[in-house]
Amino acid sequence: QVQLVESGGGLVQAGGSLRLACAASRSIFSIKTMGWYRQGPGKQRELVAVIAGGGSTNYADSVKGRFTISADIAQNTVTLQMNSLKPEDTAVYYCNAEQLQGLESRGYWGQGTQVTVSS
Repeated sequence: QVQLVESGGGLVQAGGSLRLACAASRSIFSIKTMGWYRQGPGKQRELVAVIAGGGSTNYADSVKGRFTISADIAQNTVTLQMNSLKPEDTAVYYCNAEQLQGLESRGYWGQGTQVTVSS
């Protein structure tokens, strides 16, 4: 059973920075994208940032200019550098990897890491 393991969450004051990291417990082949999602209190899970094997990235409007995603797709690792954090960034952050399986994809998820930003 492949697992994605996140690290780097914690408590930080507004304006501070955190770096999240995620790695697969075993190799996952044919990864299409890796990314980060988050779920705040009382909210639905939402995309934060995603990166494809070719290096193209996509960010939620709310984090553009503040967060940076990077990855080594072949090594199944992805990081999220979060700067200028705001209280509204408080959420559980989940790592995701999408694996190509023929014409479909299979999603792998981490268990989540808590990020709390105090005002």
